[in-house]
Amino acid sequence: MGSQGQAAPGGRGDAGGRAHFVFVPLMAQGHLIPAVDTALLLATHGAVCTIAGTPATAARVRPTVDSARRSGLQVRLVEFPLDYAAAGMPEGADNADNVPAEHMRSYFGAMARLREPIESYLRARAPFPTCVVSDFCHPWTTVLAANLGVPRLSFFSMCAFCLLCQHNVERFKAFEGIAADDEPVVVPGLEKKVAVTRAQAPGFFRGSAAWEVFADYIERAQAEADGVIMNTFEEMEPEYVAGYAAARKMKVWAIGPVSLYHQQRAATLAARGYATAAIDAGECLRWLDGKEPGSVVYVSFGSIARAGAKQAVELGLGLEASGHPFIWVVRNAHEYDAAARAFLDELEARVAGRGLLVRGWAPQVLILSHAAVGGFVTHCGWNSTLEAVAAGLPVVTWPHFTDQFLNEKMAVEVLGIGVSVGVTEPLMYRAVEKEIVVGRGVVEAAVRSVMGGGEEAEERRRRARALAAKARVAMQKGGSSHGNLLDLVKRFKAVS
Repeated sequence: MGSQGQAAPGGRGDAGGRAHFVFVPLMAQGHLIPAVDTALLLATHGAVCTIAGTPATAARVRPTVDSARRSGLQVRLVEFPLDYAAAGMPEGADNADNVPAEHMRSYFGAMARLREPIESYLRARAPFPTCVVSDFCHPWTTVLAANLGVPRLSFFSMCAFCLLCQHNVERFKAFEGIAADDEPVVVPGLEKKVAVTRAQAPGFFRGSAAWEVFADYIERAQAEADGVIMNTFEEMEPEYVAGYAAARKMKVWAIGPVSLYHQQRAATLAARGYATAAIDAGECLRWLDGKEPGSVVYVSFGSIARAGAKQAVELGLGLEASGHPFIWVVRNAHEYDAAARAFLDELEARVAGRGLLVRGWAPQVLILSHAAVGGFVTHCGWNSTLEAVAAGLPVVTWPHFTDQFLNEKMAVEVLGIGVSVGVTEPLMYRAVEKEIVVGRGVVEAAVRSVMGGGEEAEERRRRARALAAKARVAMQKGGSSHGNLLDLVKRFKAVS
């Protein structure tokens, strides 16, 4: 086991009565980033934090953790390699973003085998842990925490609205007797009427007989947790934070938006360090500096969602027809056939100066926080949705799978800051493949709607700006998220 395991100066030996949180994140970009940001925030408030990761994910977050350590934060990053042979997995697939679908169950099994090496590491080094914070996808950490004799908190990189909807649909058996995946039901137990289909809210790891045992395991582990940490803030969804806490009968700490950590620490957003951008941050900023305030639409589908070749053509033509300047992140352009790649090259030439295509990663938080950006076409991953909220931007919603449909409902129906492209069923991870293509006309209309004038568009922008102001206040001294972070550090401090 290789590690970067020595704590910052003063971190070895007695923790001085301070809390020591051990983070076991899911090794997937959308789960890993907010978990690491949360660890850094807790360390900012005096806690010691250990982050357990596989080699590839450790490499991804090391620059950010190193920067935090240099600033004096007591945070350490420890590598635990997976046993690929024992798990029956391909060598090097140690991150959920790059594990082939057919090996996902083996991957979760391989992660569970890390319990013993993690426990041995923690027992051999001071300070002793005071709390385990694990992604909800790691139910095996119930045994880790029990063996160490410390509490365990579940970490969710999701909003309370999504979690409460999923919980209530399952708890009240809302889909019982409903045969079709596209037949809507009203989510029980909410004041607001929210309709979902089984395709949009199947439950975590539900919908496949092969995964039901794992889903039940996750549910049992969640029911036994000592509390929940989630990347949201109370002022945005007070009734849902309170509702989820009541439904689960456990304490919920809303500590977000955690992405604001980097702004508060005066760190450059470009150097957030979680992935190597395909475009230089300075080049990106210069391009944006040349655009009118609020004129640019940013388009990105995150780390997992992919637009197929046919969809890429329709999306590109819709963006071109909208007339608005745009930055379009095309993560999987290299996977397209020759015709689609040629289309992207031709589009790039036609919109030179007005459109910027990024083939790979882009410094998203940096882009969203720029004054020239006025809207975000998003897959509705919660990190991206919350980053849009923190930046005060309205969104075009284009969900692809799992919780993204509930996040869309949060943005459009609850917060009133979104315009939907109308996708109502998963575009990925289907039992039976189905081609669903959003046409160029729909793309153009949605972009014009979210970026244009008129009373509705102005009201969306006003709501988005108001939410951003609330997000900033929540993270500042005296704010709800700031208070919840302080409470965590105090509640889980070491007993002398």
